[in-house]
Amino acid sequence: MSVSLDEIVPFGRSLAEYRLMFNLTDTDLEQKILDCGTGPASFNAELSAQGKSVVSVDPIYQFSGAQIQARFNACRDNVIAQVAATPENWVWTFHRDPEDLKQHRIAAMERFVADFESRGDGLRQAPKNRYRRAELPQLPFADNVFDLALCSHLLFLYSDLLSLDFHVRSILELCRLAPEVRIFPLRTLASLASPYVEPVREALLQHGIHSEIREVGYELQKGGNQMLKIWRSQTQ
Repeated sequence: MSVSLDEIVPFGRSLAEYRLMFNLTDTDLEQKILDCGTGPASFNAELSAQGKSVVSVDPIYQFSGAQIQARFNACRDNVIAQVAATPENWVWTFHRDPEDLKQHRIAAMERFVADFESRGDGLRQAPKNRYRRAELPQLPFADNVFDLALCSHLLFLYSDLLSLDFHVRSILELCRLAPEVRIFPLRTLASLASPYVEPVREALLQHGIHSEIREVGYELQKGGNQMLKIWRSQTQ
């Protein structure tokens, strides 16, 4: 599928945010991680700099770092203005206020672009191997290549745009690649609970895949402090 950059709002999160969004422990971060729908997050750059194993996939990687940053610069202030205009929808704990949120997003973008455009000197993998142009519901990897798959701000968030069938097929694909999957958040762009969460869980169970909703230590959207943990075995 062709992606138009002017239809995307490329906001990325940091390693510190990922730790909280997905309840990631130090042990989790030692695993082979797939980060799906990553956008311009600095998670890969920060984790790879520590010698960890992470591959990020997103159709946005067809563009250059400069193009992605230019799109971010073009829509950044408008997005932050919308956030500031709807204070009832946000919780200011990790981020102090809209301006602090903007500065975090700028920092994540700059870290991402520097890594995305680099040669990967001194890192376990060069960026071309750590950032893959791909999109759900089909990804170009063999079965069980990863230990843990993460999906941030894609599934459930865009419930108005992505069908229930897309959600189920996408999560089954992630389960093909890793024995454990974590998805955050479980709310839509309108800050409502996604209507797909329970139907997805029921569909996964028919495939012998278990899941549970867990609270996390990150909340920006009001009520958006839950992730879905999914696994193929009884390991929790």
